[in-house]
Amino acid sequence: MILKNENVFLRALEPKDLDFLYQIENDTSIWHVSATIAPYSKYVLQQYLQNATQDIYQAQQLRLVICCSKTNQSVGLIDLFDFSPKDKRAGVGVVIAEEQFKQKGYAKNALKILLNYCFNVLDLHQVYANIEQDNLASIQLFTALNFNLIGIKKDWNKRGNNYIDEGIYQLINTNI
Repeated sequence: MILKNENVFLRALEPKDLDFLYQIENDTSIWHVSATIAPYSKYVLQQYLQNATQDIYQAQQLRLVICCSKTNQSVGLIDLFDFSPKDKRAGVGVVIAEEQFKQKGYAKNALKILLNYCFNVLDLHQVYANIEQDNLASIQLFTALNFNLIGIKKDWNKRGNNYIDEGIYQLINTNI
């Protein structure tokens, strides 16, 4: 199965992605999304890239680079995490690297491709996303692809002096 469509393709991390990964992982404006609390060194990320050879069944997670089909430029990352082959589910997260790439359809196309992979290759029953309730762009993205809000975790994430509710969005594969 090729993980692509006419607009984007998804590929495995490669050593050449060190600077791109460094940029994303050290972007403090998105740390609250990934629960990051300290910067990553290039050395640590280089070690991560060297050890990123495990498949999803070993690592229980999968990180793919989102690339523009026209330019081959890396524009973001999409992750599967909390992978449970027994329960046939996984969490999903997506981040677009720079403002110039946002609202261009890259995340939506990448998520469509990944959902196809989840349901048709990994044979998952469901995929879920944890989304802070002030992240309207992510809520719009996931609901546009038929994810349903199934619950709210009140005051779940602390950002500055405020607490942000986090929603759980779920997509159940009804075709199995």
